Amino acid sequence: MTDLNFQEIQDTLVTVAREAGRMILSANPTDIAQGTKLNSADIVTETDKAVEALVSSRLSKAYPTFEFIGEETYKPGVQVTAAPTFIVDPIDGTTNFVHGLPEACISLGFALDRKPTIGVVYNPYQDKLYTAIRGQGAFLTLGAAWGLEGGKGRVSKLPLSKNPAPLGSLDTCLVAAEWGSARDGVNYEVKTEVFKKLCASKETGGAMVHSIRSLGSAALNLCAVAAGQLDVYWEGGCWAWDVCAGWTILNEAGGIMASGNPDDWSPKIDSRKYLAVRGAPAGQRELVQEFWGVIGERRMEYES
Repeated sequence: MTDLNFQEIQDTLVTVAREAGRMILSANPTDIAQGTKLNSADIVTETDKAVEALVSSRLSKAYPTFEFIGEETYKPGVQVTAAPTFIVDPIDGTTNFVHGLPEACISLGFALDRKPTIGVVYNPYQDKLYTAIRGQGAFLTLGAAWGLEGGKGRVSKLPLSKNPAPLGSLDTCLVAAEWGSARDGVNYEVKTEVFKKLCASKETGGAMVHSIRSLGSAALNLCAVAAGQLDVYWEGGCWAWDVCAGWTILNEAGGIMASGNPDDWSPKIDSRKYLAVRGAPAGQRELVQEFWGVIGERRMEYES
């Protein structure tokens, strides 16, 4: 598979992402049918399904021999293999989409040998397009659909700072985390305890982070870390389609991905537990170790 044209694949994903973005923008969340999967916080809409059908159709026509894993057509037990695989979330941030909050995106990832290789994340509401190919850097293109720079958009290399600051301890960090849709059991208990300790004062044994942000989209959280706008993103419970594209963008922006559970520096793409740290000239591994110290003996338990 060394003869794969990664640039061509990325260009195809960008074209599909923009087409899907127009479909998302044309939908009126207050008028579309919606349902739930796990519970009332795990929402799926007819637009999610329509966008995935569009993406699947376009990609299967362009690359009929590649595998495809999408959130809305996923079957339990399906694993990411070493084969060329598109890993897709048609709307990452469905809850935001339903509520009209413009923090939702289409996340189109491509994995090879089970490694994130190409990432395209597009927020059509803000016309922000994040792209990356393994070994070729990560980029943000802003405003192409609005006609900026003659319709080419304003392109910035990630991270946005040309000289990212070294990472300090957690008390200097802006952290991203999500509640997820499961609101009971051991994983919920681990999250709430870690959230509490992250925010608590040093005098009470906490880490005293600057604050915790929840963008409501794993892909957009990862892109914000890649951009250097967030320092850390801790996640448990999301899926390969939530992280594949953003993971490539993170890596190419100099960031690192460790496990959301302690002592695993090489999480699998479908491990469902992640800890992303922004690019920096120093302090990445030390920050991961400090974060793992906050987790302590607790462990999230998610099956892939």
